[in-house]
Amino acid sequence: MNIIDQVKQTLIEEIKHSIQKAALADVGEIPDIKIEIPKDDANGDYSTNIAMVLTKIAKRNPRDIAQAIVDHLDTSAANVKKVQIAGPGFINFYLDNTYLTEIISEAIDKDANFGSTPESNGKNILLEYVSANPTGDLHIGHARNAAVGDTLANILTAAGYHVTREYYVNDAGNQITNLARSIEARYFEALGDDTFEMPEGGYHGKDIINIGKDLAEKQPELKNLSEEERIKTFRKLGVDYEMEKLRTDLTDFNTHFDNWFSETSLYEKGEITEVLNKMSELGYTYEQDGATWLRTTDFKDDKDRVLIKNDGNYTYFLPDIAYHFDKIKRGNDTLINLFGADHHGYINRLKASLETFGVESDRLEIQIMQMVRLMQDGQEVKMSKRTGNAITLREIMDEVGVDAARYFLTMRSPDTHFDFDMELAKQESQDNPVYYAQYAHARICSILKQAAERGITPSKDADYTLITNNKAIDLLKKVAEFETTIQSAAAHRAPHRITNYIQDLASHFHKFYNAEKVLTDNVEKTEALIALIDAVRITLRNALGLVGVNAPETM
Repeated sequence: MNIIDQVKQTLIEEIKHSIQKAALADVGEIPDIKIEIPKDDANGDYSTNIAMVLTKIAKRNPRDIAQAIVDHLDTSAANVKKVQIAGPGFINFYLDNTYLTEIISEAIDKDANFGSTPESNGKNILLEYVSANPTGDLHIGHARNAAVGDTLANILTAAGYHVTREYYVNDAGNQITNLARSIEARYFEALGDDTFEMPEGGYHGKDIINIGKDLAEKQPELKNLSEEERIKTFRKLGVDYEMEKLRTDLTDFNTHFDNWFSETSLYEKGEITEVLNKMSELGYTYEQDGATWLRTTDFKDDKDRVLIKNDGNYTYFLPDIAYHFDKIKRGNDTLINLFGADHHGYINRLKASLETFGVESDRLEIQIMQMVRLMQDGQEVKMSKRTGNAITLREIMDEVGVDAARYFLTMRSPDTHFDFDMELAKQESQDNPVYYAQYAHARICSILKQAAERGITPSKDADYTLITNNKAIDLLKKVAEFETTIQSAAAHRAPHRITNYIQDLASHFHKFYNAEKVLTDNVEKTEALIALIDAVRITLRNALGLVGVNAPETM
């Protein structure tokens, strides 16, 4: 429990004791005491409506109850400087905020680990994100998936979970056969043979032309292979080529994975047959019209789903079920999937499939990533001017930079549509959220450097009682919220809470900086304020790190 939560809990306990001392209610009768932060700072640090809640039990009017609570409150133990009764019986508490200065020492002590919780809850989470088909470049939708997924993994790890980051490589199925056939057509075309036509739904991009030319030049002997061997070879070469490109782009986007899980491995390890047999043994499959069906309607799906078509081929649903069966077998407590907006109808059937092999469906969480519109000069940009195709992740990185791209793509809840303003992302002004946050960090580093030139460095031994400015206290409160914000963002799978927090922290710092001179002739006060802004620097750096964004020392 962090210091803010400790203080709140202590205040609640002392209110409870005062209710007992005032004989307003017996221990077992006291309802939950809720304290809230007033919207107006003038109404104190915390407020409670407990006096109004107690009217039926205490059989007195709420203002009398409030007065009795205040009269019996141990303000010293509750860390309260002043109490005020307002309106029909609200009790407003003004805290002695000296407790907040403890957070400065904690931040300096923990440094890179400040805000994080050691791995403690024993929960294993497998987070699958991006998982784009290896048939072309990553686009803006994949970019949002990557930024949100990687940030969520960082947050969950900081909150004390054991997280495995996984990319599911769709290297089996019709789309990969089409990729191989497309390469085959371009390969023979490069050899001067036009008899091989592009398949229906084939891939016409420059990549495929280049692969075909490269193979024709370096491996002309492939033309002598049997069709089956040739297609098998082109499948592997095509997937390897595309995956290498995807890996490079994702690495450059500061996005990393622990596992690259191959769909083909499910066939090789016999896991598709295994899960099919398991579901059949449990009575959830049946034959109809020559096809094998899964009875997902038993588990809230709107209709049963085909697993094996009447031509004997698997639907794409069956290997997906086997993949999730494998995830569970690996000892994961919770599975989180980040899916594109076009996968919304897939949620119920996938959850239902878990139930058919005896796994509770709530162990699978699916986050739908809504669409992103790229905007430039107020207009939506759909196509690259350079290639005439959809704008790729690589082009976005080149255009606005990795930091701005990751920050902007994480700023909004992933289940909402988002307009990515590329012009704003490039601006060096306080209107640009990532620049605003990074500038706060760089400004602190500049002040610390000037202080060091005077021989003053951050110290836990500084006299923190000299920190009295209201803006400094507000800034400290925001620093003290960091750990709670991480825990909340992790619990709600909400990475945008971290970017919201960063904006608030940067704003509080800029307000403090404008209200109070840090480097003064008063050495003791300067030492205290230097320690304070170093705690802010550490917090900002760690928070930006969760989003995968740099914290520059100069700008």
